[in-house]
Amino acid sequence: MTNKIHISRRSIQLLRILVSGIFLVAGSNHLLNTAKTVQRLEQASFKGIAYFFGDPEWLVILSGIVMLGAGFLFLIGYKTRWAAIILLLVLIPITLSVQVGQINTLGPLFKNIAILGGLLFFIINVTDKLFKLK
Repeated sequence: MTNKIHISRRSIQLLRILVSGIFLVAGSNHLLNTAKTVQRLEQASFKGIAYFFGDPEWLVILSGIVMLGAGFLFLIGYKTRWAAIILLLVLIPITLSVQVGQINTLGPLFKNIAILGGLLFFIINVTDKLFKLK
């Protein structure tokens, strides 16, 4: 037995646009303020997670490029599921290394958890078909 859940296409589109904004802003910030972002990472409790993947400066630059690229694709609704997966793969190590273990970043931690929920919505649900002309 399957139940149909009716959701407004406009609400899905709005959710996608709003969630993409954080990645476009964060990606730009990573590229325009690389040194400041690296400094935040160096002060983080779990910075070892980031150091495991390589040089922090290159990681910040690479994550900025990925967030801008995938964030833009997510914004326009092109390959939404794949863009969401890529953004999720960037969000998890950033969240674990920068925000976990620091009492003063509980707000940003739960913001990232909420963003994770938004990305999971688009990973679990195939929404691209809703916007294609028939």
